[in-house]
Amino acid sequence: MSVFSKVLVANRGEIAVRVLQTLQAMGIATAAVYADPDANAPHVALADEAFPLGGSTAEETYLDRRKIIELALRCGAEAVHPGYGFLAENPAFSKECAEAGLVFIGPSPETIELLGDKIRSKESAIQAGVPVVPSSPVWTPGESQPDDLSSQIGFPLLVKAAAGGGGRGMRIVERVQDLDAALESASREAASAFGDGRVFLERYIPAARHVEFQVLADSAGNTIHLLERECSVQRRYQKVIEETPSPALNDDLRDRMATSAVAMAMSAGYT
Repeated sequence: MSVFSKVLVANRGEIAVRVLQTLQAMGIATAAVYADPDANAPHVALADEAFPLGGSTAEETYLDRRKIIELALRCGAEAVHPGYGFLAENPAFSKECAEAGLVFIGPSPETIELLGDKIRSKESAIQAGVPVVPSSPVWTPGESQPDDLSSQIGFPLLVKAAAGGGGRGMRIVERVQDLDAALESASREAASAFGDGRVFLERYIPAARHVEFQVLADSAGNTIHLLERECSVQRRYQKVIEETPSPALNDDLRDRMATSAVAMAMSAGYT
């Protein structure tokens, strides 16, 4: 017997279609939402019910938390699946769903906040015994960065935004005399992009591989991994190709990374 009788999918495109198909295969009634330009999109036709969000921009539609929650309640959905992107990593949306009596199919607000903060998530990783790149504490505008910190981390180093992603708020620093300007510049960009000007220093690894492990967890504390994706081919910090298995990993390294990924997810309370 299914846990839910109806789920609203708060997304569009391929991810919405895949979630809808899975729900229907489980015998769960589905509801979709859509922006005006998406009225004839595949996810709208596939869902048992579809509701207009009354706008065309992302801010007016798929990012409007209040509208989505109101529609979920109105159609009798018991849960909301956010897909990925849009509101999937928004702790306020996760919290507001719970306050409205809806199940947010994803992590708790606390876990989203933890994993969205690179400094706190690194601390969680260390507690879980996961190896991390050497880094500094948080730096905020107006603070002086101790000279010995950059020496301890070593050059080249990376000034990195504590929040957000996509290459915003990041600067590679090759020389100590360039550090102050990089801190100020990265902090300004991070504040503009994410509303959070905190940055920190991290050892920069030239020509590093970008390998991700997919993890899956339930609310009963069971956590597994679904192996890795090689995402090293990028343009402007955006992935171009994802490949699996990664040609860079042997069996031993793959096992160690997978174990670390599961330990990190469990330490963070990921569900």
